[in-house]
Amino acid sequence: MQQTGEVLLLTNDRDATEVETFLDLSNRNMAENDFEEGLLNLSFHPNFKQNGKFYLYYSQQAPKRSVISEFRVSEDNPNQANLSSERILMEIRQPFWNHNSGNMSFGPDNYLYIAVGDGGKANDPHNLAQNLFVFNGKILRIDVDGRSGSLAYGIPKDNPFYGREGIRHEIWCYGMRNPWGTHFDSKTGQLWCADVGQNLWEEIDIIQKGGNYGWNYREGNHRFDLRKQQPPEDSEFSEPIHEYPREDGKSITGGFVYRGNRIPWMQGLYLYGDWSSGTLWALKQKDGKKIENFIIHTRPKDSQFQPTAFSQD
Repeated sequence: MQQTGEVLLLTNDRDATEVETFLDLSNRNMAENDFEEGLLNLSFHPNFKQNGKFYLYYSQQAPKRSVISEFRVSEDNPNQANLSSERILMEIRQPFWNHNSGNMSFGPDNYLYIAVGDGGKANDPHNLAQNLFVFNGKILRIDVDGRSGSLAYGIPKDNPFYGREGIRHEIWCYGMRNPWGTHFDSKTGQLWCADVGQNLWEEIDIIQKGGNYGWNYREGNHRFDLRKQQPPEDSEFSEPIHEYPREDGKSITGGFVYRGNRIPWMQGLYLYGDWSSGTLWALKQKDGKKIENFIIHTRPKDSQFQPTAFSQD
């Protein structure tokens, strides 16, 4: 997947010299600033082999917004997307070009979890992450196979704010800044999220239903001093499982809990990195509590290594 709007097919032949284009949206007005805008995510429907459905998260301009759309493959060619099949599920207004996040994944419950950043700039100037009537700064949970009223998707009735007035029922958790890497552990079903910090702290969260992860009252475990207002007295914040300071990195890149067989010592470790420092770590936890966090790779001298994403084969 290319941020400029293309999805390409690669063969298993490492000596291959050509790629096939599965989908091309590069002619759409995606980016004012291509650093954090563009085509940001592709997720396959859990029953993709049967229904050919997949989902894209991409940005659009005038007005600036994030779009979550459903597509299908072409009936006569499974290696080609049918662009005319696009069904827009939701559009989220964005005040600025950055902090779009864009991570999406289907959970063990077959619902689609959508990570949305706080809308950008710095400090969350519109306080969107704590506003429960907007999607920014949240992780959303929707049913792509259902319908709720006039919506193009269904809202699961066990969502934490379902039925409550003045709150968007799609919200699964809130208080996020720029979730850059969400992942469901294939063994435990836990939802991991790496949230990029502002000035001092990068954090990793194990997401809980209805949790408030603090931004912009807090950055990691710490009070965010640029937030002028104090949180309401009854506020309860969910603690990150791990955080690290700016001397270790400036932009966390979330990864995966390793469940492969080729590297036994990695079994059950959460692997992640930092885009700025180029460091890779492994985190060991038990019952949602960190046991150990250690470096597994440092950027070689004079290298440009900057991990932007992790993938599984």
